[in-house]
Amino acid sequence: MHHASGFWMDRVLLPEGWARSVRIAVEHGRIASIGIGEAAQAGDARIGIAVPGLPNLHSHAFQRGMAGLTEIGGASGDNFWSWRGLMYRFVERLSPEGVQAIAALAYAEMLESGFTRVGEFHYLHHDSGGRPYAQRAEMAARIAQAASETGIALSLLPVFYAHSGFGAQPPLPAQARLICDVDGFAALLEDSRRAIAELPEAVLGIAPHSLRAVSPEELRRILPLTEGPIHIHIAEQTGEVDACVAWSGKRPVQWLFDNADVDARWCLVHATHIDAAELAAIVESRAVVGLCPITEANLGDGIFPAREFIPRGGRFGVGSDSNVLIDAAEELRLLEYGQRLTHRGRNVLTPEPAVSSGRHLFEAALNGGAQALGVKAGLRVGAAADFVELDSGHVALASRQGDALLDGWLFAARGGAVRHVWRRGEKVVEHGRHIHRERIEAAYRTTLESLLRD
Repeated sequence: MHHASGFWMDRVLLPEGWARSVRIAVEHGRIASIGIGEAAQAGDARIGIAVPGLPNLHSHAFQRGMAGLTEIGGASGDNFWSWRGLMYRFVERLSPEGVQAIAALAYAEMLESGFTRVGEFHYLHHDSGGRPYAQRAEMAARIAQAASETGIALSLLPVFYAHSGFGAQPPLPAQARLICDVDGFAALLEDSRRAIAELPEAVLGIAPHSLRAVSPEELRRILPLTEGPIHIHIAEQTGEVDACVAWSGKRPVQWLFDNADVDARWCLVHATHIDAAELAAIVESRAVVGLCPITEANLGDGIFPAREFIPRGGRFGVGSDSNVLIDAAEELRLLEYGQRLTHRGRNVLTPEPAVSSGRHLFEAALNGGAQALGVKAGLRVGAAADFVELDSGHVALASRQGDALLDGWLFAARGGAVRHVWRRGEKVVEHGRHIHRERIEAAYRTTLESLLRD
C-alpha cells in the first residue's frame, strides 16, 4: 500500500465545514496536525477534493456471495422469510476460507465506494452441524484477515443467536452454525477479542441478533459482556412486529425500551415499523438507527419514518446489510428518494430551508455511523487518516463548489466519482479500484465456483 506522511488538499470537508488549502500531517496512521491555508511541502500527496470516509454500520459480509441469486418470484409471493431460507442453504456450504474470500471482496468494494469502516454483524460462528471450531472464533478471525487484507477499519459485532422465534422457540436445524448459549458466547467473544487484537483501530461490540432470537434472560446476561457498541435487528418486518405483540403484548421497540437500558451505545438496525411513541423513545435515548435502504428495498421491508425522526434530532447511519449492491452514495440517495416517493416532495430530510440534502445526509450518516461503531467522526487531530478523494474531473462535479460537490456525487454521478481512498494514510483505492482487487477477485471467483458448482 502506498504511504504518505503529508497531504495537501485543495478542498476538504472538516468537522467545522469546507476549507481550502489544507495540509494534514499523518503519524502512525493518525492525523497529527491540520493546517488551514498552508502551502504544500515536498513529498506531500496532493488531493483536489477530500471528504471523510463513511462508516458502514451494518454488514453481513458473506452474503455478498449470494447477491443476485434470490431474485426469483414464488407462486405464493416472495418476501424476507423466503429469502432467509435461501440464505441458510448458502450458509451450509461456507468454509472459513470461503468466508474470508467473500468478505475481502465485499470490503474492497466498500472502500471503492467511499466506506472506510465496517460494522460486521457477524453470526456465522460454527462448523457444519453446529460444531465449534478448534479456534472458537475461527470465522471471526477470517473476517479480521479480510479486513487486514483490504485495509478497511473493523468494528466486529459477534452475534448472539439462540432461538428461532419469540418465546425462546428451539432453533431450526438450518440455524445450527449460528447458535450459542451464554457461556459459549462469552468464550467466543474473548476469542474474537484476540482475533482482532492486531488490527489498527479495531472495535469489539456485541449484537443480540433480534428479540426473536434472544430470550429476555439471555439478553440480560449478555449485555454486561461488553463496554462497546450494542447492535440489534429490530422491527424490520411487519410479521416480526405482529409476532412480538402476540408473544409479549408489546411492539418490539417498546418491549426493548421497557426491558433494557437503551442509550447512545445502541444501534437499532432497521427499526422500520415503529409508532410515534417508539420513535420518541429512540430520539430521547440518543441511540442510532441503522438504515440499510438498498437491502430494505431488495427485501421489501418497508420505509423507515425518517421525515418524522430526523428533524427531531434522531440519529442514523447507513449500512450495506446483505451486500446485494455495495455503494455508499446509493444508500444515501435511496434513503432520500424513498422519503420523496412516500411524501411526494423534494429534499424532505433536510431539517431547515436552504440546507443541501447531500451535505446533511453525508454528515448525519458520518456522525451516526461513527457513534454506532464506537469511534469519533470526521477528520480531526488524533483520528485515523481515513479520507476519500472525489474526482474533480468527473462531469457530475464540474464547476461545483462546497456542498454542491456532495450533491453532485450523491445525486448526479453514475459512477466513478470516487478517485482514490486513503486509510490510515495509505492509499487502498487508486482510480476507483482497490489496489489488490485483481487478487481478491480471483480468490472470490474460485470460492463461488466451488460453492455454486451443483
